[in-house]
Amino acid sequence: MRLLKVVSICCFIAVLEMVGLRNLALAQDKTGNAMTGVTLTSKQLNNIQQLENWINNLTIMKANFQQIAPNGQRSTGQVWIKRPGRIRFEYDKPSQLLLVANEGKMVFHDGAVGQTTTIPIDQNPLGLLLKPDLHFSGDVTIVKYEKENGLIQVKVVRTASPSEGSLTLIFNQNYMVLRGWEVVDAQGQVTKVDLYDLHPKKSVSDELFNIHFKDDE
Repeated sequence: MRLLKVVSICCFIAVLEMVGLRNLALAQDKTGNAMTGVTLTSKQLNNIQQLENWINNLTIMKANFQQIAPNGQRSTGQVWIKRPGRIRFEYDKPSQLLLVANEGKMVFHDGAVGQTTTIPIDQNPLGLLLKPDLHFSGDVTIVKYEKENGLIQVKVVRTASPSEGSLTLIFNQNYMVLRGWEVVDAQGQVTKVDLYDLHPKKSVSDELFNIHFKDDE
Protein backbone atom coordinates (compact mmCIF):
# COMPACT_ATOMS: atom_id res chain seq x y z
CA MET A 1 0.00 0.00 0.00
CA ARG A 2 2.88 2.35 0.70
CA LEU A 3 4.19 1.87 -2.83
CA LEU A 4 0.80 2.53 -4.41
CA LYS A 5 0.40 5.67 -2.33
CA VAL A 6 3.85 6.95 -3.22
CA VAL A 7 3.51 6.44 -6.93
CA SER A 8 0.08 8.05 -6.94
CA ILE A 9 1.54 11.17 -5.31
CA CYS A 10 4.53 11.23 -7.63
CA CYS A 11 2.39 10.28 -10.56
CA PHE A 12 5.04 8.55 -12.55
CA ILE A 13 3.96 4.93 -12.12
CA ALA A 14 1.06 4.84 -14.49
CA VAL A 15 -0.88 1.90 -15.75
CA LEU A 16 -3.36 1.93 -18.60
CA GLU A 17 -7.06 1.79 -17.79
CA MET A 18 -8.08 -1.43 -19.48
CA VAL A 19 -11.56 -0.63 -20.80
CA GLY A 20 -11.71 -2.21 -24.23
CA LEU A 21 -7.96 -2.53 -24.60
CA ARG A 22 -7.76 -6.30 -24.24
CA ASN A 23 -9.57 -6.68 -27.55
CA LEU A 24 -7.53 -4.02 -29.33
CA ALA A 25 -6.84 -5.06 -32.91
CA LEU A 26 -3.30 -4.16 -33.90
CA ALA A 27 -2.69 -3.24 -37.53
CA GLN A 28 0.56 -2.68 -39.35
CA ASP A 29 0.69 -0.05 -42.05
CA LYS A 30 1.79 -1.02 -45.55
CA THR A 31 5.29 0.36 -45.12
CA GLY A 32 5.81 -1.80 -42.04
CA ASN A 33 6.99 1.26 -40.11
CA ALA A 34 4.26 1.65 -37.53
CA MET A 35 2.46 -1.00 -35.53
CA THR A 36 -0.64 0.79 -34.33
CA GLY A 37 -4.02 0.34 -32.74
CA VAL A 38 -5.38 3.16 -34.90
CA THR A 39 -5.41 3.86 -38.63
CA LEU A 40 -2.95 6.61 -39.54
CA THR A 41 -2.72 8.59 -42.74
CA SER A 42 0.56 9.03 -44.58
CA LYS A 43 0.78 12.60 -43.23
CA GLN A 44 0.23 11.39 -39.68
CA LEU A 45 2.88 8.72 -40.15
CA ASN A 46 5.24 11.44 -41.33
CA ASN A 47 4.50 13.40 -38.16
CA ILE A 48 5.18 10.28 -36.10
CA GLN A 49 8.55 9.94 -37.79
CA GLN A 50 9.39 13.56 -36.93
CA LEU A 51 8.45 12.95 -33.29
CA GLU A 52 10.64 9.87 -33.19
CA ASN A 53 13.53 11.85 -34.66
CA TRP A 54 13.11 14.64 -32.11
CA ILE A 55 13.14 12.24 -29.18
CA ASN A 56 16.03 10.14 -30.48
CA ASN A 57 18.11 13.24 -31.24
CA LEU A 58 17.56 14.55 -27.71
CA THR A 59 20.56 14.00 -25.48
CA ILE A 60 20.40 16.50 -22.60
CA MET A 61 17.58 18.89 -21.73
CA LYS A 62 16.52 21.01 -18.77
CA ALA A 63 13.05 22.46 -18.27
CA ASN A 64 10.64 23.76 -15.69
CA PHE A 65 7.53 21.70 -15.09
CA GLN A 66 4.08 21.91 -13.63
CA GLN A 67 2.47 18.69 -12.47
CA ILE A 68 -1.24 18.17 -11.91
CA ALA A 69 -1.89 15.14 -9.70
CA PRO A 70 -5.02 12.95 -9.86
CA ASN A 71 -6.47 14.87 -6.91
CA GLY A 72 -5.98 18.16 -8.75
CA GLN A 73 -3.02 19.26 -6.65
CA ARG A 74 -0.48 21.32 -8.57
CA SER A 75 3.26 21.26 -7.99
CA THR A 76 6.21 22.75 -9.81
CA GLY A 77 9.91 22.17 -10.15
CA GLN A 78 12.74 21.46 -12.55
CA VAL A 79 13.40 18.42 -14.68
CA TRP A 80 16.61 17.23 -16.31
CA ILE A 81 16.55 14.58 -19.04
CA LYS A 82 19.70 12.83 -20.18
CA ARG A 83 18.92 10.20 -22.74
CA PRO A 84 19.08 7.35 -22.73
CA GLY A 85 17.77 6.19 -19.40
CA ARG A 86 18.14 9.17 -17.07
CA ILE A 87 15.75 11.77 -15.71
CA ARG A 88 15.53 13.87 -12.55
CA PHE A 89 12.46 15.65 -11.15
CA GLU A 90 13.30 18.13 -8.42
CA TYR A 91 10.23 19.65 -6.78
CA ASP A 92 10.19 23.25 -5.59
CA LYS A 93 10.43 23.85 -1.86
CA PRO A 94 8.94 23.32 0.63
CA SER A 95 8.51 19.91 -1.00
CA GLN A 96 11.32 17.45 -0.30
CA LEU A 97 10.25 15.02 -3.02
CA LEU A 98 12.74 13.85 -5.62
CA LEU A 99 12.36 11.38 -8.46
CA VAL A 100 15.37 10.07 -10.37
CA ALA A 101 15.71 7.46 -13.10
CA ASN A 102 19.06 5.80 -13.75
CA GLU A 103 20.63 2.35 -13.96
CA GLY A 104 17.36 0.86 -15.19
CA LYS A 105 15.48 2.01 -12.10
CA MET A 106 12.97 4.70 -11.17
CA VAL A 107 13.64 5.92 -7.64
CA PHE A 108 11.35 8.11 -5.54
CA HIS A 109 12.85 9.75 -2.47
CA ASP A 110 10.82 11.54 0.18
CA GLY A 111 13.34 13.56 2.16
CA ALA A 112 10.72 14.56 4.72
CA VAL A 113 10.47 11.02 6.04
CA GLY A 114 13.73 9.58 4.71
CA GLN A 115 11.91 6.99 2.59
CA THR A 116 13.09 5.66 -0.78
CA THR A 117 11.01 3.54 -3.16
CA THR A 118 12.45 1.85 -6.25
CA ILE A 119 10.83 0.14 -9.25
CA PRO A 120 12.22 -1.08 -12.61
CA ILE A 121 12.07 1.65 -15.22
CA ASP A 122 10.53 -0.75 -17.73
CA GLN A 123 7.46 -0.95 -15.49
CA ASN A 124 6.95 2.79 -15.71
CA PRO A 125 5.31 4.29 -18.82
CA LEU A 126 7.64 7.28 -18.59
CA GLY A 127 10.47 4.85 -19.26
CA LEU A 128 9.37 4.77 -22.90
CA LEU A 129 10.60 8.35 -23.29
CA LEU A 130 14.02 7.28 -22.05
CA LYS A 131 14.47 4.28 -24.36
CA PRO A 132 17.82 4.30 -26.21
CA ASP A 133 16.17 4.09 -29.62
CA LEU A 134 12.47 4.84 -29.43
CA HIS A 135 10.22 3.77 -32.29
CA PHE A 136 6.45 3.79 -32.27
CA SER A 137 6.37 0.29 -33.69
CA GLY A 138 7.24 -3.24 -32.68
CA ASP A 139 7.42 -3.21 -28.89
CA VAL A 140 5.57 0.14 -28.71
CA THR A 141 1.99 0.52 -29.98
CA ILE A 142 0.15 3.73 -30.79
CA VAL A 143 -3.39 3.53 -29.43
CA LYS A 144 -4.45 7.12 -30.05
CA TYR A 145 -3.38 10.04 -32.24
CA GLU A 146 -4.85 13.53 -31.99
CA LYS A 147 -4.02 16.94 -33.45
CA GLU A 148 -5.79 19.88 -31.87
CA ASN A 149 -5.07 23.50 -30.94
CA GLY A 150 -1.58 23.37 -32.41
CA LEU A 151 -0.64 20.25 -30.46
CA ILE A 152 -0.01 16.66 -31.49
CA GLN A 153 -0.82 14.02 -28.87
CA VAL A 154 0.35 10.44 -29.30
CA LYS A 155 -0.79 7.83 -26.78
CA VAL A 156 1.38 4.73 -26.61
CA VAL A 157 1.63 1.48 -24.66
CA ARG A 158 4.09 -1.38 -24.54
CA THR A 159 2.79 -3.84 -27.13
CA ALA A 160 3.43 -6.95 -25.05
CA SER A 161 2.09 -5.53 -21.79
CA PRO A 162 -0.43 -2.71 -22.32
CA SER A 163 -1.77 -3.17 -18.79
CA GLU A 164 1.55 -1.89 -17.40
CA GLY A 165 0.76 1.65 -18.49
CA SER A 166 0.05 4.29 -21.10
CA LEU A 167 1.97 7.43 -21.93
CA THR A 168 0.58 10.30 -23.99
CA LEU A 169 3.34 12.48 -25.39
CA ILE A 170 2.30 16.05 -26.23
CA PHE A 171 4.21 17.99 -28.88
CA ASN A 172 3.98 21.49 -30.31
CA GLN A 173 2.88 20.91 -33.90
CA ASN A 174 4.72 23.84 -35.45
CA TYR A 175 8.08 23.32 -33.77
CA MET A 176 7.92 19.58 -33.00
CA VAL A 177 9.07 20.21 -29.43
CA LEU A 178 7.93 18.16 -26.44
CA ARG A 179 5.41 20.13 -24.38
CA GLY A 180 4.64 17.50 -21.76
CA TRP A 181 2.94 14.17 -21.19
CA GLU A 182 0.00 12.50 -19.52
CA VAL A 183 -0.21 9.16 -17.74
CA VAL A 184 -3.22 7.11 -16.64
CA ASP A 185 -3.09 4.52 -13.87
CA ALA A 186 -5.02 1.28 -13.44
CA GLN A 187 -7.77 3.06 -11.52
CA GLY A 188 -8.20 5.64 -14.28
CA GLN A 189 -6.40 8.40 -12.38
CA VAL A 190 -4.85 10.97 -14.69
CA THR A 191 -1.61 12.86 -14.08
CA LYS A 192 -0.38 15.57 -16.40
CA VAL A 193 3.05 17.18 -16.65
CA ASP A 194 3.52 20.41 -18.62
CA LEU A 195 7.00 21.54 -19.65
CA TYR A 196 8.13 25.11 -20.27
CA ASP A 197 11.38 27.02 -20.64
CA LEU A 198 13.03 24.05 -22.34
CA HIS A 199 16.79 24.39 -22.82
CA PRO A 200 19.05 21.89 -24.57
CA LYS A 201 22.28 21.33 -22.64
CA LYS A 202 25.73 20.32 -23.81
CA SER A 203 26.59 18.65 -20.53
CA VAL A 204 25.25 17.99 -17.06
CA SER A 205 26.80 16.42 -14.00
CA ASP A 206 26.15 12.70 -13.62
CA GLU A 207 25.71 13.37 -9.89
CA LEU A 208 22.27 14.77 -10.68
CA PHE A 209 21.17 11.25 -11.51
CA ASN A 210 22.51 9.58 -8.39
CA ILE A 211 19.88 7.09 -7.22
CA HIS A 212 21.64 5.86 -4.10
CA PHE A 213 19.85 7.64 -1.27
CA LYS A 214 20.36 6.76 2.38
CA ASP A 215 17.10 6.48 4.27
CA ASP A 216 16.87 7.84 7.76
CA GLU A 217 17.01 5.15 10.40
